[in-house]
Amino acid sequence: MADNTRFEIPQEMRSMAEASFDQARKAFESFLGQAHQTASAISGTGEAARANAKDITTKAISFAEKNVQASLNYAQQLVHASDLTEIMRLHSEYVQAQMKALAEQASEMGQAVTRAAMDTTKPR
Repeated sequence: MADNTRFEIPQEMRSMAEASFDQARKAFESFLGQAHQTASAISGTGEAARANAKDITTKAISFAEKNVQASLNYAQQLVHASDLTEIMRLHSEYVQAQMKALAEQASEMGQAVTRAAMDTTKPR
């Protein structure tokens, strides 16, 4: 009976998934390079506006990079999972970690936007 409930991923599917992950990582790295170039080229109407815009953009890019990296790592772990129990454990760990990360990122981004708004409304 135990043999009937075992979850197996064929090696061909694992190989295709690995190739897809490698391709996705390369595409993401290319995207990040472009995003970093754009962030460094930001121009604004004033020193404070430029600094705040760059800070917010840098945070957003960093958060996106971390989140995509976590997703790619999770997907790669799933490909190597040996059974359904391991898949469920990996999923639970991933969801918990992402919920925590997203809450921290939202808080940090909110603080940065609030600082930017306060800086732009200060009389000069």
